[in-house]
Amino acid sequence: MTFLTHNATRPPEPPHAGARHVVIVGGGASGVLMTIHLLDRRDAGFRVTILEGRNMLGCGIAYSTQDPGHLLNTRVSNMSAFARDSDHFRRWLAARPGLPSDELCFVGRPTYGAYLSDLLRAWQTGPGRGRLSCIRQTCTGLRRKGAGFVLELDSGTSLLADQVILATGHSRPDSDPSGLLTGAWDAIPETDPDGRVLIIGTGLSMIDQALSLLAQGHRGEIVALSRRGLLPREHGPAVPLILSVADVPLGAPVSALFRWARQLARQAEAQGGSWRDAIDAIRPHVRRLWTGLSTEQRARFLRHAVAWWDVHRHRVPPASADRIGKAMARGQLRVMRGAFLSARPGRDGVIAELRLHGEGGRVEFPAARVIDCRGIRRDLRQHGSPVVRAMMARGQARLDPLQIGLDVAPDCTVRDAVGERIEGLFAIGPVSRAAFWEITAIPDIREQVAALAVSMGEGCRAREAG
Repeated sequence: MTFLTHNATRPPEPPHAGARHVVIVGGGASGVLMTIHLLDRRDAGFRVTILEGRNMLGCGIAYSTQDPGHLLNTRVSNMSAFARDSDHFRRWLAARPGLPSDELCFVGRPTYGAYLSDLLRAWQTGPGRGRLSCIRQTCTGLRRKGAGFVLELDSGTSLLADQVILATGHSRPDSDPSGLLTGAWDAIPETDPDGRVLIIGTGLSMIDQALSLLAQGHRGEIVALSRRGLLPREHGPAVPLILSVADVPLGAPVSALFRWARQLARQAEAQGGSWRDAIDAIRPHVRRLWTGLSTEQRARFLRHAVAWWDVHRHRVPPASADRIGKAMARGQLRVMRGAFLSARPGRDGVIAELRLHGEGGRVEFPAARVIDCRGIRRDLRQHGSPVVRAMMARGQARLDPLQIGLDVAPDCTVRDAVGERIEGLFAIGPVSRAAFWEITAIPDIREQVAALAVSMGEGCRAREAG
């Protein structure tokens, strides 16, 4: 797979007359989707620069895997970069021999990273190439300059922008300093094929790592550990129930919302469908439901309900579920409830210290390999990008009360340490999850960036008219 090459040293070309220079910090899926939606607005004449420190664009954590067995968790039919053209991704697949292009299939995540990269390449090499610059540098901070911004780069240089969009994506966990834990997004080092592997976490990252081990011919036991021991459910046929806004109990407490969701699931099953019909019907209303919850109720959701929601909402493709199910049926893969406490070197690898559900005290658990699949880190003060950490240190941004993301307004404008809007500075994608919650999947992000592109375009025209 080839990726768009972006220039690490050449500064962006001088702005076209009247063009507003927008700098997007982050070249993962959120940044790429934002870029192409801005460039598509020819009426506004945006000039866009992407800042990305890695050597790949369009991938981020989600699509940087090189394992073809790591599949998208959403069907081809719902992965277009453009909501207005739902068939765009399928057509892109169909134009490439050897790639599946059925709208209901699930393709490999590396393929989707190539798709996003290709969208950028079309702009960089096509008629509009003067409007897009991609610079391989990391943004380490920013400051106001007049009505715009100065972005500080890790090279010691700076970049001027009229507007800035933070698209820094998920906060990837730091590498384990002891070297005893393998990260969920790291290549699995050579491991005794008959040795036991402990995976901390039972979510989608665990599924990926277990599939990789099985594909490599691992014969030993694979044990997945989490507090509740819940596994992501399988995708299946779904015909969502029809729910209008009037049908949704906005403002209800979390306990009432889950009773309502269970009632919808029973209703769907009574009509010959499944619980998936209820979950998929609720999804378009999740943002309204989240914004209608008080901070106390949001905290309650995160403590008691998020794990249950996630395993039903974020499902796995049938092919992945089948391989996992067969491994469990033959006893090679098993799930345990409990907590990981620590790890130390062992004779044959690692000795993990666990606290297992229903058992008192601590348990020593030897394994040839321990893989940390506890997922993304939400505390941006510790795990956020350099620019986000710098902004919080300078009072240019703050976390939401639950510390799961930046405090942003409904229009994605970033709020500073005292809650004041910083006009012209926006945050999108996972870094804005505190305001929108469901903002990690492509269908949600493309809706967010499309709305922001429209708003920014209207702002440009208003300034020109004024």
